[in-house]
Amino acid sequence: MKNSNSSSLPIKSDGSISKIWFADNSQGLELPFFETKVQAGFPSPAEDHLEQRLDLNSLVIENPSATFFVRVAGESMKDIGITDGDILVVDRSIENWENRIVVAVIDSEFTIKRFTSQNETVILEAENPDYPVIEITPEMDFSVWGVVRWTLKKL
Repeated sequence: MKNSNSSSLPIKSDGSISKIWFADNSQGLELPFFETKVQAGFPSPAEDHLEQRLDLNSLVIENPSATFFVRVAGESMKDIGITDGDILVVDRSIENWENRIVVAVIDSEFTIKRFTSQNETVILEAENPDYPVIEITPEMDFSVWGVVRWTLKKL
C-alpha cells in the first residue's frame, strides 16, 4: 500500500475524508500468520507452529485497479467503529450499494455514509446520532465512488 499518489480532492465539510491514496499491490510483503484463532475471553492452549504467510494486500484488495484508500477525518461513523484517523479500503467495482458504507461525492465534496434508499430516494445516513441524515435531491450533484470493504486502524 503506497501513499505516494495522494490526491488533493475536496473534503466534505463534516470532515469525512482527509486524504486519498490509490492502491498499489505491485510489491507484496508476506508476514507470519497463525491460522489459530486467539481467544478474546478465557485463554486457550496456544499452538506454537506457523501455519502460513499472509500478504495484507492480497487480504484487503480484491480488485487492485478499482481499489483506493482514504483517511477518515471526523466522527460521523463512530458507532460502527470508523473513527478519525482510520484508513478505509474502498472498492469502486462493487455496484450494490444498498445498506453499505460508501464513499460518496455530493456537490464536489466527499463523505462517508451508509447508503439506503426509501421510495426511490437516496438517503445517506451517519452512524452517529449527532449528524443529520442526508437526503439526495435531484438538484444535487451526487455519485458513489465506492464501497468501504475494510477499516485499518491503529490501537
